[in-house]
Amino acid sequence: MRDFHEPKRSPIYAANGALATSHPLATQAGLAVLKRGGNAVDAGVTAAAVLAVVEPAMTAIGGDGFALISKPGEPLYGLNASGRAAAALSTEMLLGQGWSQMDNLSPHSVTVPGVVKCWESLLASHGTIGLEEALQPAIDAAENGFVVYPRVWTDWQECVGKLTSQGAGGQHYLVNGQAPKMGSIHKLPALAQTLKIIAKQGARGFYEGAVAADIVAELKARGGVMTEEDMAGISADPCTPVTSGYRDIDLAELPPNGVGLTAQVILNLMERFDLGDLDPHGTERFHLEMEASRIGYAIRDAHIGDPSTMGVSAEALIDKAWAKGLAATIDRTKRNETLPSADPNFQSDTIYLSCVDRDGMAVSLINSIFKGFGSGIVTDKTGIILQNRGAGFRVLPGHPNTIEGGKRPLHTIIPAMAMQGDKPRYCFGVMGGQYQPVGHTHVITNMIDFGMDPQQALDSARVFWSEKDVIEIEPTLGQGVYDGLAAKGHPVAWTKSPLGGGQIIEIDHAEGVLIAGSDPRKDGCAMGY
Repeated sequence: MRDFHEPKRSPIYAANGALATSHPLATQAGLAVLKRGGNAVDAGVTAAAVLAVVEPAMTAIGGDGFALISKPGEPLYGLNASGRAAAALSTEMLLGQGWSQMDNLSPHSVTVPGVVKCWESLLASHGTIGLEEALQPAIDAAENGFVVYPRVWTDWQECVGKLTSQGAGGQHYLVNGQAPKMGSIHKLPALAQTLKIIAKQGARGFYEGAVAADIVAELKARGGVMTEEDMAGISADPCTPVTSGYRDIDLAELPPNGVGLTAQVILNLMERFDLGDLDPHGTERFHLEMEASRIGYAIRDAHIGDPSTMGVSAEALIDKAWAKGLAATIDRTKRNETLPSADPNFQSDTIYLSCVDRDGMAVSLINSIFKGFGSGIVTDKTGIILQNRGAGFRVLPGHPNTIEGGKRPLHTIIPAMAMQGDKPRYCFGVMGGQYQPVGHTHVITNMIDFGMDPQQALDSARVFWSEKDVIEIEPTLGQGVYDGLAAKGHPVAWTKSPLGGGQIIEIDHAEGVLIAGSDPRKDGCAMGY
């Protein structure tokens, strides 16, 4: 139970269905689908498509998608719809051109967008409607305009320079060279026409024909090597989730090329400590969280990439016995100085949504374009923001995540599901680039160890490290945590912007009630009926 003296909000309680997204327009669109009889996948795809219009710095039809689905009586279902590098790319090629690391703004950082294929595949396998119906609210928002919300505007105006320097982005996404004003109505007519083509022709209308040709032409004009054959070769691949126990729940994550395993590694380490006796907003809790996370991210950077080139199995990375030995290296009194820093090239922009319907189907869905407005490259005719997921590759021969044609990059976006027995207890995800595995750890320990409800778990202040390995602390934690972490040897600073976002739906099977929360760091909300 929250303290009603604090200016915060209660979670949403619902008996028939609930949806939590990072934007009210998306939540409203998805809830309308639920209320007229659609299921959680129908509502989730509808909401995700709206987000691809109204949160353009975070997601777009030029991005990627992943999903986890729990349906009563069926095994947990995973879908990987992340795109691949252009077939002509290789580490050898980029080394020969003098590259030592990926360039976020280069056409070579643009991988084939997977999200449209993701939506179509989810609707085909688990939905009751098609793309034509699911895309209508998004088409309406693009064609007739949408109001620019405060957090959306904040992210938008930070990317004006990128959009201006990259060309056609300013034509579609700027007004007189600036971000649309907060509270103004912005229209995207070219994107609306593109969405209409997809609605009529399905994913084929995106990956083949005029839309695909426009994407390829835009990239080739900048020196890119993607072809129409690369676009047509897209796949959305069902996959078996990887599950690891924590206390009384089993955390399900998608296997690589995503980094869900990292959250499981961190929780394996955190499980060795009695967190319940600690202050959830105190120095000791955050010291353990950061030390375990630094180990987990070192493991990520060394081992995780496209599974076809990984030298170690997912099962080996989440082995409990190995975790016991790793946890013993954590000193509760001070920072371990021997761990490597996290790769700084994983701050990204993403949307996540959670949806549960009246029949108990739960959908954990995440879409992203990586950096703010992705690569900043926007197609001239079709108004598509192109992701820069290829920036997640390395240019390092022999590394499992080095760039090669047809390969999927290490991906930061990770939907999650916490199971109890064969039933989902928490359908959740946390946004925020490389913060996401720590975010999963933070909200799960908030709920399991500290008894928080979904809204409290999301409200709870966060810490994470910056590109320079400085622990950044959200100001609501106060000077005591700042000084306490510094005393343990952590370089510390206050955050300049909030850490991530997130959505959670808890399923109370005994009462038949859904309990939903939405992160206050975004404009969004949870709704149910």
